[in-house]
Amino acid sequence: MASIKIKTEVTGSVWKIEARAGQRLAPGATIMILESMKMEIPVIAEDGGTLVELHVAEGESVNEGQVVATLTG
Repeated sequence: MASIKIKTEVTGSVWKIEARAGQRLAPGATIMILESMKMEIPVIAEDGGTLVELHVAEGESVNEGQVVATLTG
């Protein structure tokens, strides 16, 4: 199975994690929500898949383009 790396689109902090490792996610499902400049930005599983690993925790700072999760198709 192909490994899919999920990256952030903005710099901010992880406000809330909505998915857990091992969970099957439908296309468009929210993995986590980032907070940046007082805005909430969802990080989604565009094509869906099984969440293999989260690379960040709630409250952690992230940079634009950082890998925050890994899925398998």
